[in-house]
Amino acid sequence: MADQAPEPMLTVDELAARAGVTVRTVRFYSTRGLLPPPVIGPRRVGHYGPEHLSRLALIEELQHQGMTLSAIERYLDALPDDLSAHDLAIHRAMVASWAPDAAQEVSREELEKRVGRSLADTDVRRLTAMNVLAASGDGFRVDVGLLRLGVALLDVPIAHETILAARRVLMEHTRSAAHELTALFRDEVWGPFTQGESDPERVESMKALSAHMQPMVVQALVTAFQRSLRVELRAAFASEPEAEPEAAPEAEREAALGAEPAADGGARDGSAPRPPG
Repeated sequence: MADQAPEPMLTVDELAARAGVTVRTVRFYSTRGLLPPPVIGPRRVGHYGPEHLSRLALIEELQHQGMTLSAIERYLDALPDDLSAHDLAIHRAMVASWAPDAAQEVSREELEKRVGRSLADTDVRRLTAMNVLAASGDGFRVDVGLLRLGVALLDVPIAHETILAARRVLMEHTRSAAHELTALFRDEVWGPFTQGESDPERVESMKALSAHMQPMVVQALVTAFQRSLRVELRAAFASEPEAEPEAAPEAEREAALGAEPAADGGARDGSAPRPPG
């Protein structure tokens, strides 16, 4: 019998709460075709899966960038139909990467609705250590771009110190790459252009070009990192030596005693058998 796909878990109210929007917004996006229809379950209740949540987050991020609904429709239509929730999350992260830093003030209750789970005090401390949260009055100031990743890391069976160490590595190297790429653009593109250009309109056009280049650079960095990580992981885990098969007790005794004549006249050290005398 063919394996059945797992049943989506979220009602429209739960989807809206997790995404930080209203139910009316979810229904509006659905009528515009921006969200695929839910799976209809018992009692004609619609159920939504992780792909709906990721697509909704991407739509909201594109709106924050100032795109109209028509432009968002064209953007989504250009995406492959079989993108997973993970793929959509990568798209959303890349869109958010060149947006201004976004933070929201939320209460503890609103935060738990957003992440779809209750948070223990230890969870809050870990999210704070990862710079996802910061205490603010009676609630929290939340880095929206990091929230979903931070909550996912709460369930990863890796020591918290290791996660923080990995974050330090990423911050150090991405900041270094950003610095070198910016210096390269400034020295090789921007500097020579401004030295030989006196038309203010062309200078403004170059400034606009530099802003449009940012998402392309981000995409190049993400793609290069994914490929490099794949190569490094393959090399790290494929190069582990295979365990030696356990030697039989008889072979261990022979190895300890040295090569002795075998019953058939052959040497146990692998040499040719001696002819009978």
